[in-house]
This record gives sequence, C-alpha cells and structure tokens, in this order.
Amino acid sequence: MTDLAVVSSLARAAVHPDPAFPRFHPRPAQGWINDPNGISYINGRYHVFFQYNPLSARHHQIQWGHVSSPDLVRWEEHPVALVPQAGGPDSAGCWTGVVTLDGDVPTAAYSGVQDHGGHSQVVIARGSSDLVTWEQNGHVAASMPSDPLVTAVRDPFIFHFNGSRYAMQGAGLADGRAALLLYTVDSLDDWKYQGIWLTTADPIAARHTPAEIWECPQLVQVPSGSGSQWVIMFSLWLSGDDHEHANGVGHLIGSLSADPETGLPVFTPESGGKSDFGRDFYAPQMVQLSSGSSPSALLFGWANEGPGRDGRRGRTQAEIDDAGWSGVLTHPRVLSVADGALVVTPVPEVSAYRGALVASGASGSVAVPEFAEVLVAGAAGPVELVLGSGRDRQVVYRGELAAGEELRIFLDASLVEVYASNSVATTLRAYPAPGESWTLDVPPGATADVWELALPQ
Repeated sequence: MTDLAVVSSLARAAVHPDPAFPRFHPRPAQGWINDPNGISYINGRYHVFFQYNPLSARHHQIQWGHVSSPDLVRWEEHPVALVPQAGGPDSAGCWTGVVTLDGDVPTAAYSGVQDHGGHSQVVIARGSSDLVTWEQNGHVAASMPSDPLVTAVRDPFIFHFNGSRYAMQGAGLADGRAALLLYTVDSLDDWKYQGIWLTTADPIAARHTPAEIWECPQLVQVPSGSGSQWVIMFSLWLSGDDHEHANGVGHLIGSLSADPETGLPVFTPESGGKSDFGRDFYAPQMVQLSSGSSPSALLFGWANEGPGRDGRRGRTQAEIDDAGWSGVLTHPRVLSVADGALVVTPVPEVSAYRGALVASGASGSVAVPEFAEVLVAGAAGPVELVLGSGRDRQVVYRGELAAGEELRIFLDASLVEVYASNSVATTLRAYPAPGESWTLDVPPGATADVWELALPQ
C-alpha cells in the first residue's frame, strides 16, 4: 500500500458532489453507515470497520465496511469485509462486534441476526493478516442465554483482566432493566455464559446510564492521575428510538476486582456521566491500545443524519435518499479521567489537517470556513457557533467558556465536533444552505485562532 493510495481515500471526498459530504472523516462515497466496529491496531495499521449498506442510504441488510490507516490521518478504503450469509446465523445482518487476534489470526466476533427482529448470536469470522479478506463459515460462539429474564442481547465486546480473556454483551431484561452479560472466553470459538453482570438496579448506573437495553457496551482502562481507572460506556437504547437516540451515550467510571470465590471480574461503579453532549452521537466503540502502568484507549463514534433539533435544520429522508449517503464517523478520540470525570480529546494526529492559518487572535464575531479547526481561549463567557444570518440564523452550538479553558472546534461540511478541555465532546450535524457561511461569536477578552483544513501532503 503506497502513501499515494492511502491519501486518495480522503482526496476522493474532496470532489464529492454533495457539499454536505465530510472531507476529513473517511467513509465510502455512497450508502448508509452506522456503528464503528472492529477497531484494532494490527501489523502497524489502524483498522476501523463499520456497519454498512452500500446499496442505499437506509439502514438495511447490514454488512461491514472497512477503512485502515498507518497514522489516523491518511485513510484507505477496502472492500466490504463481512456480508450476510444466506441461511446462516447472520442472514439478516452482520451487526456490531469487535476484532481481536486469536494467536496471530485476526478474528471478528459480531452479532449475527438470522431474521429481522430476531435474537442475535455471537458469530466468528477469521481474517487475512492484512484484515482485507475474511472467511465466514457461520460458526456461533454464543447463543441467546436460556435465562427467561434475558429478553434481548446484542453487541459483544472482549476485554482482558488478570491475564484472562472475558467478553460481555449488552442486554435488556423482562423487568425493564438494562444489563450486561458476562462470559469467559478461553476459546474464541466457545464462550461460556457466566450470568447477568451489572444492571440499572445499581443506583450509580441508574442515574448516569438509564436505558431499557445497554447497547454497544465497551470496557477499557484509561489513565487517571498517577494511576488508572476502568470506564464502561453504553449506548442508551429506549423503545421507539428509531435512530433518534434521545438518551444518547453514557459511561460509568470505576474499578475492576476479582470475586474472592469465583475469581471472575467485578465492576464497581464510582461515578459516571454523558459521554458526548450532542444529540447526533451514538454507538461509539473503544479499543484498548495498551494496559497496565500506561493504559491508553481510542474511541470512534457515529454521527447520524436526520431531522434538525434545537433550532437546527436537518435533512428529510427524501433529501438523504437523494444524496445517496448517510452517517459519518467522528475523529478518533483519546480518553482519560481527571477528578473523577471523563475527559475526551481528539487524537494529536488530526493536527496534520491544519492548513493555512486564516485568523490569529481574532475576537468578537469571527468568520469560519466550512472546513476548519478553531481554537478558542481566554476570558470566560458564552461561545456560539452560528450558521447563516438574519431570519435563517441557526445557533448550531452554544457553550460556556470557563476561565483557563480551551475550546477546540472542527467543522467538516455538515459535521461539527467541539472539544472542551477537561470535559467530553459535543457532536452535532448541521447543513449549510447555498451561500450560507459560519460565524463564531466569542466573549470579550477571548480570542480565536482559525485554520483552514487541508489534506496532508
């Protein structure tokens, strides 16, 4: 794979006919995408898979798309990785899952659904060393638990603790609680169900992660002061969501310990909160890059299309169909814990997209290009990112800049990501009409530096 081939993935986005199409977040030119899947770093490349329907901009007959990068900046698009197998356990879709190494063999563990509306099973597929070609033989590693209390199961995630490999799945229970199910995974081909692990009966979980089903559960160890803490993240499903996701994404921060009788891990939540303040963020996936004394974890999320909220114009389904594409993944994000709260920042590598500095130390009302990075710092006060003017004026983002805080804002056509220091991000979608421009209003005494985004050479 040459560098030129990798750069061409984002270069193709620069000539996309839809002005709302992001240029600095990799995705296929057409089709529906949603949850990031199988995030991994193998043989010197980052791999990101995602739920994908290449045939239309609608959520149907889900496959796994695939992009990879040597540096989280230059991305190459690969052929579809996993497809539904006629008559197989995934005949109605290859849904959310992970990629891990089984020995030296890249292995996917994902939710396979055999009929629409049916129960999911954990299906295993094996990949080539470059993760580009995959063998799907329909092997099921875990079926729906026989426990009558468990009514819905989805989205396997694998983690390691005390030298052993475990897995969990999100679930919904007959009494209305959301839950996590725990498995021991001595062999990736045969998961052993250990029971219900955590539920919204826990008061901290009930407060910070209310849901009927915990979707896309993730568990990683992240730096916290001089040590580390464990973070569980959930997408908070409610009946009738239909991609609206009113509860968004939440997390719990806590510790893992070994049960003195069974040796199985026990998660004890200590605090929690929202994992993103935007309504257009769902189904993130995290990956543990290192553990032990220097833990680190990476996160990608999904920003969906849809109707406008909070005074913002959105896209109708007819407009999405006409555009021929739906959904985008966020920038990769790094996680840490400070003073008991989750901190989310963009990976340092995305600074490579900075092009010309078009404003330095600007104040008041600042013009911002449609593809830009903005750094706001200085005096405390309200910050507004505005699209258009007059009667069509939309306040896309409104936040409060605290003393000593910085705001880092990325605009990529219709995708807005805002990162506040010592906090989580805010992910939003907004669609400029022809001739509309962006303006950032900063408080007196604060300043903004603005870079136009450009592909790295």
